[in-house]
Amino acid sequence: MSANKEIKENINIKNVSFSYNSDEEKGTPLILNHCNLEIKKGEFIAVLGHNGSGKSTLAKLMNSILIPTDGIVLVDGFDTSDEENLFDIRRRVGMVFQNPDNQIVATIVEEDVAFGLENLGTEPAEMRQRVDEALKAVGMYDYRNHAPHKLSGGQKQRVAIAGIIAMKPECIVLDEPTAMLDPKGREEVMRTIKMLNRDYGITVILITHYMEEAAQCERIVVIDGGKVLMDGTPENVFSEVELLKSIGLDVPQVTELMYLLGKHGYTCDTHIITENDCTDFLAKFLSEKK
Repeated sequence: MSANKEIKENINIKNVSFSYNSDEEKGTPLILNHCNLEIKKGEFIAVLGHNGSGKSTLAKLMNSILIPTDGIVLVDGFDTSDEENLFDIRRRVGMVFQNPDNQIVATIVEEDVAFGLENLGTEPAEMRQRVDEALKAVGMYDYRNHAPHKLSGGQKQRVAIAGIIAMKPECIVLDEPTAMLDPKGREEVMRTIKMLNRDYGITVILITHYMEEAAQCERIVVIDGGKVLMDGTPENVFSEVELLKSIGLDVPQVTELMYLLGKHGYTCDTHIITENDCTDFLAKFLSEKK
């Protein structure tokens, strides 16, 4: 696979509503409420929202784990509500969940990565090649004969990701993949998924509650009340500090610092989202004050 950032529609969510109980008479609230979102091939997107906002539901709709109560979800033109399209959709969109232990099914790392390919009836020679390539891509080839239960949390999550990329999907949806990991594990997983997007051209949709992770993406989508509230670059989205706080979300610490300095009368740029940019701004700011 080579990087391919051409502008091509990958996933289209059109006027989608979803409820876990379709009986409207019972007054079950809609988790998603006429939600619209387009995702292009090769994008690296973070999806943010407070607990219960509908972001995980949105992720499961992209992979046909859930079917819309109303509206339509298209994956490369395939309607997710049509059972005949299930194979084509899941071949294109892979899912990685919060707890890697729930996705690991084998007692040897390479056997776990091969599990999905075995279910597809992949020829042994091709399976061997795909497993090796996937493990090398996530930096876990040297652990191919290890027992998964002896790996760290970050290593387990990278094995889970390898099992998905061995299937050669066009898109990977990661539902809070670093939530159960320590800082080192989170860094390992983020480095891996950034590489998959950059070097392999895989569309990455990252659901996270870590603002510093979201700041590393190219685009941020904020879900609130079952709808898309904000959609833009990290710099533009995180500059709306008060709006994000009003719906229970945070911003990167450096953006928070700029915001607080601004509230105390200093002229600061709330579009700053990285530590390096913040350091440069403060150095210049302090030198001008001398």
